Amino acid sequence: MSVQGLKYNLVIVAAILLLPFLGFSQDGSKVSAKVDTTSIKIGEQIRYTVTVETDSLNIVHFPEGQTFSPLETVEAIMKDTVKNQNKVILQKVYALTQFDSGAYTIPPQRIAINEQPFLTDSFQIKVADVVVDTTKQKMFDIKPLIQVEKSYAKIWMWILFILLGLLIVGGLVYWFFLRKKPLTEEEKEALLPPYDRALLELKRLENSRYLIQDEYKKYYSELTDIVRSYLEEDVHVSAMESTTGQLIAKLEMLKDAGELKLEDDTIVQFQKILETADLVKFAKSKPPTSTAEEDRKLVEQIVVKTHDALPEPTEEELMLTEEYLEELAKKKQRKKIYWAAAIFVGILFLGGAFSIAYYGFKEVKDTVIGHPTKELLEGEWVTSSYGYPPIDLETPDVLVRQELEIPQQILDSIQDMQTFTYGSYIQHLSISSTSVMFKNNQGDPDFEGAVGSALGIFEQVGIRNIITKQEEFTTKSGVAGLKMFGSGNFKNPATQKSKRLKYNILLFGGKGFIQQIALTWEDGDEYAEEIVTRILSTLDVKTQV
Repeated sequence: MSVQGLKYNLVIVAAILLLPFLGFSQDGSKVSAKVDTTSIKIGEQIRYTVTVETDSLNIVHFPEGQTFSPLETVEAIMKDTVKNQNKVILQKVYALTQFDSGAYTIPPQRIAINEQPFLTDSFQIKVADVVVDTTKQKMFDIKPLIQVEKSYAKIWMWILFILLGLLIVGGLVYWFFLRKKPLTEEEKEALLPPYDRALLELKRLENSRYLIQDEYKKYYSELTDIVRSYLEEDVHVSAMESTTGQLIAKLEMLKDAGELKLEDDTIVQFQKILETADLVKFAKSKPPTSTAEEDRKLVEQIVVKTHDALPEPTEEELMLTEEYLEELAKKKQRKKIYWAAAIFVGILFLGGAFSIAYYGFKEVKDTVIGHPTKELLEGEWVTSSYGYPPIDLETPDVLVRQELEIPQQILDSIQDMQTFTYGSYIQHLSISSTSVMFKNNQGDPDFEGAVGSALGIFEQVGIRNIITKQEEFTTKSGVAGLKMFGSGNFKNPATQKSKRLKYNILLFGGKGFIQQIALTWEDGDEYAEEIVTRILSTLDVKTQV
């Protein structure tokens, strides 16, 4: 045998010797996997067991999360560790299930020992439908979609809160301003006729301590103010600003004119009292206490005689007095209403100012006036699967199935096409989900062609100046796809108003099918941005049919 042939045989022998050790580390680590069954019914579980035998000092990382797609991981249980001298045996059991019938492949799982990867075998699993005995359980057609009335529960809740707030404010305004509160002693006294009020004040002056405390000036000042005020109100003579001489002259003129039937002695007595009061107030005179008390009694008699000397009021005067009092009451009521309105407006202003300072003007405006996408964002969301292969979406509202007219040349290559939509380009937000299955399951999905078709539809509906970007997108279960996003100008054909739209188009697929999710919303709409972010974070697709 030649040297060349000897070397070739040695290589073959080395390869054969090394073959049993492929996939194991130099320290003799072993990884194996098994399933308890390869055939289940929809919803049943498979127990997938991974066993690792390795050195007790090595670090082992088992698969985590949804790594068994298209099967779903229900739970993962770490079994007890078995030690054998310096070796350790680790086992982890995964419960897997699937809710669609068909043939599936559990992909190889990656186990890392000291960061060195080991791959398990793949397994073929069959998922069978649950057999239904139609002789015992009748089968019915799927019910069509029905239109349901929009829920106004949230609107009624806001109306209830507003009414409750208005009721509280109205109650406070009524209690403090509009209700008839008990009159105080001062208010009751102010409502008395001038004659009765003058006698009451003179009686109070009699019981005062002015004379005891040697305060004659205050005593006589109050005495003359009482009688002067009475003369102004009842006799209608300007007495408060008149000097003693002027006031006496006015009274004499009224007496001579027959409008005031007073005796001369009464006017003379009144003049003497006023002169004494002037001496006390301006000349610091101090009459005897008995004189001061007598002057009060004389003033009381003068008030009584003056009241008796006045002619009886005519019917016209009484009518004028009633009109005056009525007008006075209305004026007082209007004043209360103005105060109540001012307080109510003030509360609204302060409440609005505080809300704007704390939440921001836009948030308050959109909450009070309302904003379509804000109501969608804060409403009750719906989670559902659309089409086949299914697209799992969580959206603010249910997507509605659309029956589309498809050209015959396209129909020849399509086995099935299902489209579900919400909203439109004209509205604040639109969502669509489309699943297409091709005949004979031929070829991989043409993402580039789908992107071109989507842009063509944009141009057909009137979107111009389209900016397009692309990047990879991965769903929450790890399914990779293509994300196309950007913006464009859209003119509303009804109003001829233009607005800037943003869009996201996500494409997934496999042999014989393609899945597309399209989202459009108005540029600058923060609530719509949050809606899109939430939809994308919950999006998931099935990649096997």
